[in-house]
Amino acid sequence: MLRRSLALTLLVGLPLMACSDAANTAPVAAAGAAADIEAYQKAAKAHGFATGPVMAAQTMYVFFDPACPHCAQLWMNAKPLAKKLRIVWIPVGWLRPKSLDMGAAILAAPSPTDAMQEHESKLLARAGTVTVPENLSDEVKAKVKLNTDLFLSLRSESVPLVIYRNGKTGAHGRTEGAISADEISNLVGL
Repeated sequence: MLRRSLALTLLVGLPLMACSDAANTAPVAAAGAAADIEAYQKAAKAHGFATGPVMAAQTMYVFFDPACPHCAQLWMNAKPLAKKLRIVWIPVGWLRPKSLDMGAAILAAPSPTDAMQEHESKLLARAGTVTVPENLSDEVKAKVKLNTDLFLSLRSESVPLVIYRNGKTGAHGRTEGAISADEISNLVGL
């Protein structure tokens, strides 16, 4: 009985361990600068939606799972940088069975930014999630599946996964967690 209780506790807690808060923002261990450059190049080919100026000097990529409250917090933390930084939000279906459909619903919305704002506000308030339409296309679901496969290939251990290039130093990097606006600014060299 004790074994079953321990196994159930670990199984239930495992998905949240894969969702990082601001206290766990150490840079992701990678094979070095070449791996970070490759991660940035791969993220640029993912299926996401952008916030911020199209012609911004810096672009940051964020892999997020719609079931992750820390991803929602990062969304809110990034708002003060909306006029300075282009952020591409890349939905993945990793933490929960419904994550893929919720990510696809956000991606397929007429305004993904508005859908994301509604979803993340609800998630943080524990008031539900984005509404998933019944007629969600297999094509958009496949895009989120490809994003998830890409995320897994980067060997990250949690979401949100932030991939960036510092505009001042040119250095590429990645980190996990709901980092603050100041931390984002420092990472990208604003």
